[in-house]
Amino acid sequence: MSEQRIGIYPGTFDPITSGHCDIVRRALRLVDKLVVGVASNAGKGPAFSLDERIEMTRGDLKAFDPEGSRIEVRAFDQLLMHFAEDMNAAIIVRGLRAVSDFDFEFQMTGMNARLNPNVETVFLMASESHQFISSRFVKEIAELGGDITSFVSPNVAGRLAVRYKDGS
Repeated sequence: MSEQRIGIYPGTFDPITSGHCDIVRRALRLVDKLVVGVASNAGKGPAFSLDERIEMTRGDLKAFDPEGSRIEVRAFDQLLMHFAEDMNAAIIVRGLRAVSDFDFEFQMTGMNARLNPNVETVFLMASESHQFISSRFVKEIAELGGDITSFVSPNVAGRLAVRYKDGS
């Protein structure tokens, strides 16, 4: 029996969007197991706590892995390549929405390859219907009372509505 191919899809997931879910769905075609690494990223000033982001991410990804055998959602607060090593991952999955994402991702991939040349980075282009979705825009629209239901799950939309009710 061959060794399991493990991939990591890292991000802040503040909150998880339909674009993230699309990347997960497609990444599962490439790996046997996908570890969705939810970065603490306190420096980014997330709208949701780490525990809330993990809970929302697990909830949204349950449909892709009902038995819970292929997707693992975990918090991480360390160098991505150290996390990949801890998880025995051979692949880092990154989503690209636009050409503007590429420059940053290209630099990051080069640095990661120097840190661990045994871990490959795989880029998945966002599907056409998800190219414009970002967590930052979703939060901004929610804060201003806009309709975000086509960008996030009903659970996430509800949590954002509660988070931003009365301008809080």
